[in-house]
Amino acid sequence: MTQPRQFVVEADGGSRGNPGPAGYGAVVIDPATGETLAEAAEYIGVATNNVAEYKGLIAGLRAAKALVPDASADGALRVHVRMDSKLVVEQMSGRWKIKHPDMKPLAAEAARILPASAVTYEWIPRAQNKHADRLANEAMDAGKRGKQWEASASTAALDTPKSSVAAVLPPVSGPPGDATAGAARARAALNRPAVPAAPAERPSADPVTPQTGWSAAPDLGAPATFVLLRHGETALTPEKRFSGSGGTDPELSAAGRDQAERAAEAFAARGTVQEIVSSPLRRCRETAAAVAARLGLDVTVEDGLRETDFGAWEGLTFGEVRERYGADLDAWLASPDVAPTGGGESFAEVARRVAAARDRLVTRHAGRTVLLVTHVTPIKTLVRLALGAPPESLFRMELSAASVSAVAYYADGNASVRLLNDTSHLR
Repeated sequence: MTQPRQFVVEADGGSRGNPGPAGYGAVVIDPATGETLAEAAEYIGVATNNVAEYKGLIAGLRAAKALVPDASADGALRVHVRMDSKLVVEQMSGRWKIKHPDMKPLAAEAARILPASAVTYEWIPRAQNKHADRLANEAMDAGKRGKQWEASASTAALDTPKSSVAAVLPPVSGPPGDATAGAARARAALNRPAVPAAPAERPSADPVTPQTGWSAAPDLGAPATFVLLRHGETALTPEKRFSGSGGTDPELSAAGRDQAERAAEAFAARGTVQEIVSSPLRRCRETAAAVAARLGLDVTVEDGLRETDFGAWEGLTFGEVRERYGADLDAWLASPDVAPTGGGESFAEVARRVAAARDRLVTRHAGRTVLLVTHVTPIKTLVRLALGAPPESLFRMELSAASVSAVAYYADGNASVRLLNDTSHLR
């Protein structure tokens, strides 16, 4: 029996504006030798990142198929696709539903190119997808000049010599650049079930004194951008009552549901959000669900994004707490290490929890734009840590219901606050 031909396809897409001028790149690699067998890239006009990534996948699968005359025959070809788009990998693997109307026909087109049994998928970090990323950027650069993409020898140095698999696929053993070990990894990838790689978590930074400044050369790669959406109103919000994670877990009010829909409409118009993460509390999950329905995305829950537990103060106004627990309130206002009466969380404890969640999410979503649907204290804490501001700054920020803030996190440890308390979408 003839053994099937085996290829690795790496694909990527990008959009400068999301949506904006977009392009894709794809490369077909021989896993036995690490040799580049085919490249494809194209400027596709104005589109989103996700559309460009799907176009790159389609081009890569077609390029692989073109190398094998009877590729459509069952068992003639096996392709292992590697992409840094978790959305595409999870949707094409059948683990995530495809809801967005722009994605459905592209996914269907990709699925028709080869038999489903012939293709496996793996998520890889962006740093391991440099070849396809370079091709996508070359295509976008060519489109900007009004030209078609052509293979560029001048930028070939960005890939390893002869596009060796040793760099494209990190070696299993041996020193960096060991092409034999790299090829072994590629062969292994084609013979194992496709499971998205779990990115390693980086150690939690000191939540009070994060890395800031420009003491080292700035990282110029795409940051992990967290768009921070406070949940819509509940019945407790306009009454300014303490509402944390230790209370009744209220649902959105009618006003809150309207705010969530307005936020969803705004994010759909911008087209920049690629993934959604929510606090486990009901008001956030309901807000996140409204946005997810408009964007065709799924919602992941992160427990570290929950609101402070306000202990015995849950459901009370500030004045009521002052009247009943005056001394405790003064101590709480004076020190981030003091917890609310009755076993609540101190701001210092919340900062450590939020910083740990931040680090997990930054690692998991490097280079992506992620909507975090959460609460007043976690959002203010993320902004405070990004600025390196003292704990008392929490009391000096205004954060309205359903407001939008944003912080970008770079691979070199620097953070940039880009927006705070934007409510323009609600007016």
